[in-house]
Amino acid sequence: MIKADVSQTFTPDLARIVSANRRTDLVMAGIGISVLIVAMSLLAAVVIDLIVGGWPRLMNPDFYLNFPSRHPLQAGILSAWVGTILVMLVTACIAIPLGVGAGVYLEEYAARNWITDFIEINVSNLAGVPSIIYGLLALGLFIHGFGLGETILTAGLVLALLILPVIIVSTREAIRGIPLDLREAAYGLGADKWQTVRLYVLPAARAGILTGTIVGLARAIGEAAPVITIGALTFIAFLPAPPFQASPPFINFEWLESPFTIMPIQMFNWVSRPQAEFHINAAAAGVILMLMTLAMNGVAIWLRFHLRRQVR
Repeated sequence: MIKADVSQTFTPDLARIVSANRRTDLVMAGIGISVLIVAMSLLAAVVIDLIVGGWPRLMNPDFYLNFPSRHPLQAGILSAWVGTILVMLVTACIAIPLGVGAGVYLEEYAARNWITDFIEINVSNLAGVPSIIYGLLALGLFIHGFGLGETILTAGLVLALLILPVIIVSTREAIRGIPLDLREAAYGLGADKWQTVRLYVLPAARAGILTGTIVGLARAIGEAAPVITIGALTFIAFLPAPPFQASPPFINFEWLESPFTIMPIQMFNWVSRPQAEFHINAAAAGVILMLMTLAMNGVAIWLRFHLRRQVR
């Protein structure tokens, strides 16, 4: 009898709450779809404009194999796309181990005190610092302090600093998402702290870590401000020394000390010129830069899908 009274009292209120929540969900879904349509329309407009504007140069094979030139029809992006790949290689080799290691330490090993809180707050804030600040830091520290010069190594270091907070934060979030039951099960089997992290936590979190890493690298590949600050060249008519050689020790590190240019710098140089033909080159270079970013993201998506299947 009491249950019936309670049900008769609360059923209308419950139905009203459910109805209100459904209306809120519909409104939020409509707003989200509208925002998504606007964003995708703007992105599609930019992509179509670049493809249409740069189509004559995109269909010319010499554009990919020529060095920059004072003559727009003879100018190419060979040194720019090679420099971009080498700089991103250095950036990934430095940022990924440091970022993942720092994230694992802060999440699994660091003591919970004011020092850890201070580090966490600063890491989160560094993710939003303008990229030009990192360029000024690299100019003072790596070039004037360590004497590394305006080289590929310096460019990789400054871009690694730029994306390091992103990788640390994403690593921590990925590790934090692993259920506590997994750790307790590992401890129950006799594993120590490092074995639990290395054999169970990191493999389960690697898909999330990979996603954050690719997001950071995608930001780095399009950055121009920090590499302009450290003195990236806008006209390079040669390529760095090859990383591999036929004679021992077979690996050559001279390319790390070579001057460099990258795709955003090459685009900035062409856009700043008054001739309309250079603007066509800049549009074509923009399309190539987007394709490089999409290729990198495609590899990440495939790896993430492959890793998730292994976890299951």
